[in-house]
Amino acid sequence: MRLLVATRNRHKLAEIRAILAVPGVDLVGADEVAGLPGVEEDAETFEGNALKKARVLCAASGLWTLADDSGLEVEALDGAPGVRSARYAGPEADDGANNRKLLAALAGRPDRGARFRCVLALAAPDGRVWTVDGRCEGRIGTAAAGSGGFGYDPLFIPDGLTRTFAKLPAATKNRISHRGAALAAAARAWGSLPTS
Repeated sequence: MRLLVATRNRHKLAEIRAILAVPGVDLVGADEVAGLPGVEEDAETFEGNALKKARVLCAASGLWTLADDSGLEVEALDGAPGVRSARYAGPEADDGANNRKLLAALAGRPDRGARFRCVLALAAPDGRVWTVDGRCEGRIGTAAAGSGGFGYDPLFIPDGLTRTFAKLPAATKNRISHRGAALAAAARAWGSLPTS
C-alpha cells in the first residue's frame, strides 16, 4: 500500500519514515507524486491545518494521505509561535531566524516552559478522516545547542533531560518527541482501519 505523507519538508518526512516503519506500507512524500497542489496552511489550529492538507492531497492523488501539522507553544508567549512556528520570523524565514526571534522574545524571562505539539490527520479516498494528537513537554534553553534535528530543536529541552532535541541521538528524539507520540497514538488508534 502507498501512503502519501503530505509534506515537502524532507526532515519531517525522514522522521516519519524512521518512526512509522510498517511492513507493506510505502511512505511517499508530496514531492514524489506528480501534479499535487500546494496547500496554504491558514487554519487557526494544528488540527485544522492537518485536516486541510490530508483532504486536499488525498483528493488530488487518490491515495490514503497522512498529514501532520506541528509546532512549538511557549507558555510565556501565550502559546506562540503555535501554528505559525515555521513562519514565526516571517514568511521567508529559516530555522535560524525563527530561533533568534524566539530567544529575543524570551530574553530575561524566567518562565521558559514550552511544548511541542503534533496533530496527525489520516484521510481515506472515500472521504473519511481521523486525527490524533501528540505532545512533548519541556522548556526553551537560553542559547542554541546541538546540530541535529531541525526547526526549534536546538532550543527545546524535553522534561527530564538536560540536552536539547538537537543534541539527542535521532532514535532517542523520535521515541520521546511530539511526532513520535502522535505516530504511536496513530498506530494504536488506526491499526485496524480498513485500507481499501
